[in-house]
Amino acid sequence: MAADQEKFICQLCKKPLKGDEAIPAGSIRASVAELIARGHPGWMPDGYICRDDLNRYRMEYVQDALEQEKGEYSLLEGTSLPGIPEGDHIPKNLNVEYEKELTFGERLSDRIAGFAGSWWFIAAFTGLIFLWVVLNTYIFVAHAYDPYPYILLNLVLSVLTALQAPVIMMSQNRQEIRDRLHAERDYRVSIHTELEIHRLHQKIDHLLASQGQRLLEIQNIQMDLLRELAEERR
Repeated sequence: MAADQEKFICQLCKKPLKGDEAIPAGSIRASVAELIARGHPGWMPDGYICRDDLNRYRMEYVQDALEQEKGEYSLLEGTSLPGIPEGDHIPKNLNVEYEKELTFGERLSDRIAGFAGSWWFIAAFTGLIFLWVVLNTYIFVAHAYDPYPYILLNLVLSVLTALQAPVIMMSQNRQEIRDRLHAERDYRVSIHTELEIHRLHQKIDHLLASQGQRLLEIQNIQMDLLRELAEERR
């Protein structure tokens, strides 16, 4: 009997095939053959399969490969470290957040400390002392309320210094709190950056290893389809 008249049986659909319609199971790519074997335990590598069933399993293999790629990417995207919210890429303005929680007394102490450390305070304080000395030495000579050696002025300066020191210390303590908050935020941002770099490395390794192999397999399947189409047109 001639080869084109010889009958073969498809292992999947059980349809009789002619010689030019039957595709040997041994010529199928191992990845597609493995997929067929999982769905059909009686699959034999020395049997035959029709073109329609083969193309169906080829498409199923491509879809499974794409779905597997999507699942692996989802796992990579879901990798995170405890305490760092996913998508928290932009650091908050800690100064604004901290200012909202300050009381009136804390705001006032900050303003006083800021003014006491400025040239305006030095100029105003120097002018006030100079005016005090002039009034008690040259203008109110007979009735000076604080004659030389200006004991009242020394008392006022002592009280002012005693009050100014704790106010400045309170402001400095809050500045230290701000510095600690900034340091903690910088640490969290650094950890987040390291996490993103680790994710990029994982994705690149995945592209070089797993995805590259799958894409090559899909390309080979496409080449098989194109070659079979070209043979049919001859």
